[in-house]
Amino acid sequence: MNRLILADNQAIFRSGAARILAMEDDMRIVAQCEDASRLMAALDHIGGVIVLFSTSMQPDIEAVLARIRETGSRAILVTENTEEVTAGVAEQLDGIICRNISGTDLIDSLRRVSRGTRYIHHPNITAMAAMDSVGARVRDQLTPKEMQIVALIVQGCKNKDIANQLNTKEQVIKNYLRSIYDKTGVSDRLELALFTLHHRVLADAAAKAGNLLQKKSA
Repeated sequence: MNRLILADNQAIFRSGAARILAMEDDMRIVAQCEDASRLMAALDHIGGVIVLFSTSMQPDIEAVLARIRETGSRAILVTENTEEVTAGVAEQLDGIICRNISGTDLIDSLRRVSRGTRYIHHPNITAMAAMDSVGARVRDQLTPKEMQIVALIVQGCKNKDIANQLNTKEQVIKNYLRSIYDKTGVSDRLELALFTLHHRVLADAAAKAGNLLQKKSA
């Protein structure tokens, strides 16, 4: 059994990863942490695990790695898609993955690291965006309003919050979501968020829509 600590300040990523890992008989999440302080506290009581932690928490990576080593654990760093990792840090890690890693590759990385093999995942972001015909097709099908809703879903907003930000009613948002689900082929808001994050072209478009919405609200 591979015991894991999942540490990331993005609830959508944690939920998505947890859902994927729950389907594997040899994977068990023993702790989920939303910030670096909670991760350090968890490591005070848990050892011999694989720690999946993200740079987005802005941790003191050297301190976290030192604690992980003290507990006889292994470390996989989750980076943002275009983020660079220094050679000095990379040498201390058992694995490095990007946030847009697929579920299959995530499981593969954990199993390899559990066997003592280093795993480095460096996707070609430019090439991936160019080849992502699915993400581009969905992006082009979504209306500006639907794209704003997608952006807010990725941020973890509920229907009531979205309705308030867009000055409309919850039922209107539900109607929009049905249309969005049809266009993306997903069945719920979590799948929509994961689908968006997985397709770089769509994620970038949603981020732009979210930024424009914030400017209008300011």
